[in-house]
Amino acid sequence: MFWTIGCIYGATSVTLGPFGAHGLKKRIADPSRLNNWGTAAQYQLIHSGVLLLATSIAPKNFVAASLFTAGMTMFSGSIYLLVLDPQRFKWLGPVTPIGGLCLIGGWAALAFGKRLPLRM
Repeated sequence: MFWTIGCIYGATSVTLGPFGAHGLKKRIADPSRLNNWGTAAQYQLIHSGVLLLATSIAPKNFVAASLFTAGMTMFSGSIYLLVLDPQRFKWLGPVTPIGGLCLIGGWAALAFGKRLPLRM
């Protein structure tokens, strides 16, 4: 399941990044909002790759995979919506740092969780 989520999130980040760089310029004039969109896409892409790596090297680390998935959804997802319509989605402001904490937690769970021994 997490392999599929990582692939889908990776593909959507590669789609949403250029959309923000090119497609949103006609709709959004504020460069800081466009920069925020780029940050969301960048974090989503990085953590999609990490989720795929975690699924491969630590397939039983459900905590890390869950935290990365929740973190990407909350962090990047809330930023995308806040960029598109800040007034309508103002209530999502506190969700962004919670998503960031989930991403940090995913890294910690990956670092300290069970993993397969490396064989050389």
